Amino acid sequence: MTLSRRTLIAAALALPLTAALPLTATAQPAERIVSIGGAVTEIVFALGQEHRLVARDTTSVFPAEAQLLPDVGYIRQLSPEGVLSVGPDMILTEEGAGPPEAVALLENAGLPFTVVPNGFDTEALKTKVRTVGHALGVEVEAEALAEDLGQRMAEAQAEAGADGIRVLFVLSAQGGRIMASGSGTAADAMIGLVGAENAVSSFEGYKPLTDEAITQAAPDVILRMSGGGADHSTGPNTLLENPAVAATPAGQDDAFVTMDGMYLLGFSIRTPEAMRDLAAALRAAAAGAAQPAASHDAVDSAEEG
Repeated sequence: MTLSRRTLIAAALALPLTAALPLTATAQPAERIVSIGGAVTEIVFALGQEHRLVARDTTSVFPAEAQLLPDVGYIRQLSPEGVLSVGPDMILTEEGAGPPEAVALLENAGLPFTVVPNGFDTEALKTKVRTVGHALGVEVEAEALAEDLGQRMAEAQAEAGADGIRVLFVLSAQGGRIMASGSGTAADAMIGLVGAENAVSSFEGYKPLTDEAITQAAPDVILRMSGGGADHSTGPNTLLENPAVAATPAGQDDAFVTMDGMYLLGFSIRTPEAMRDLAAALRAAAAGAAQPAASHDAVDSAEEG
């Protein structure tokens, strides 16, 4: 998405006069906050500061109360007009928001603008919490939450017990092309956190796999996500139409695990619980048993293909 010069100028002119004034040391705490990114919104709620939110992005669906807030659009396809239309006095966003032109305009709109860094380990999670807490002026509460989160992460990791299970995370399968996770992704990190092994580690990010690469990966379990960002072409029935997938240990044993995308990959307050649900589902699938009943956040009822 490319924003025209006219669109950028119009959005800038639409700003309230006070928004363009420089902040001072006596500025009042922000009370009209737009939260962009599901992980950030979850942290705001966990810190008890949800009463200060006036809008959220499309990925901010938990807790359920967040969905009552106005939706300013998808985190990577933001419209400056949409974000500014709710009259915010602060913007909190996860790293990776876009498009760049929109983010640049919002950064220069005269509002406090905080980017919360991404990361896929315990220290990164604690940094997220501390960053949000600092922006909101609740550092003491954020430190307590960060330490609690770190403890819960450690406990979930110690209890996971999914060691040795080879997992292939499939992002999409449009046109029969299997798009899978290599290293350095949120999916790769979650697989590693529960002690399992990413079946594909020869590249970084997400890339399409050849039939030969799928055969060499030989996953014990195929992991996919459901929810708002899910690609229903990754449903088990559809995937099994690919002969290479069907020939893998996972395909032969019908070993598929499906979890809500934000819950699985969001790396936020719920990550310790997601780790436990993922580990239990992987163990059951690898053993040839039905998936265990997961928490209400873990498995979505979307069409399985």
